[in-house]
Formats: sequence, structure tokens, C-alpha cells
Amino acid sequence: MKGRFRSFLLGTLKHFVAHAREHGRAQKRGGGALPVQLDEAALSEAETHAARCQKWSADGVFEHEWAASLLRQALDRLAREYEVAGKGALFDALKGHIKAGANAAVAYEEMAKRLGRPATTLRSDVARLRVRYRAILREEVSGTVIDARDVDQELHHLREAMAA
Repeated sequence: MKGRFRSFLLGTLKHFVAHAREHGRAQKRGGGALPVQLDEAALSEAETHAARCQKWSADGVFEHEWAASLLRQALDRLAREYEVAGKGALFDALKGHIKAGANAAVAYEEMAKRLGRPATTLRSDVARLRVRYRAILREEVSGTVIDARDVDQELHHLREAMAA
């Protein structure tokens, strides 16, 4: 889409990487020196990492990191709101339940005992936390697009990037 900040950053990143690759291929002083041999453990770790990275594309990694950055910003903002309201401990206990599938009944009972709150109240707290998180995330995403009508499409793209 034309005019997206994410697209601008992706283009800038590609330009930077192209120049870095050119710079990396340049002959360096001592360019004919023999490389240092790695021990067996470091070599197998490097091969494993390289095999994992072959299925990733630069665009895919960028998209994933972009999405993760927006999610972190929204979570940090939500944490600050809870801190200001004097509910930092409650946020720390509930933040693992922001994802819809992350709420086991046992976890609520354990948290209720630990926090001294009824489990039904914790369920309501989690519901409010999720609603506020979605609102903050929507605001964060709206700051990255020109047209407010693109927010839903950008949120969909964000979910796809995180799933990849």
C-alpha cells in the first residue's frame, strides 16, 4: 500500500542491506589470511542456525520484527497505564493471559489465591485487559498508516506476520 510507514522502513532497510553487502564483499586488509577454525560445537550450532535461517526471507524477518515491535509498544503502554493506576502487580500477574487461548481455569484459581482476589473478578480483569490492549494496539497501528481506513487491513497483516 502506498504511504505506509512500514513500507518506507522496509525500502530503507533493503537499501541499507544492499550497501552493507557491498561493503562486506570488499577486499579487506589481510584478505588472503586463512580463517580461524571453529571447534565442533560452535560449528554445528552455526550450521543449525544457518539451516533454520534459509527458510526465512529478509522481508519475512522484517515483517515479523515490525509486528513484534508494535505488539511490544502496545504492551509497554498498557503496563505503564496499570503502573500509574497502582495496579502494576495485577498487570504482571495477568499479562500472560492477553492471548485469547491462554486462560486455563487452574491458572485463575492459583492467581486468585496468590492475589487475594476472587477468580470471577480475575476473569473480568482479564477481559478488561484484553479490551484495553486491543484498543491500544489499534492506536499504535493507526499511527503507522496515513488513512484510518487502513487500520483493519494493517492489523490483519500484523497477525499474518506474527503467525509466519
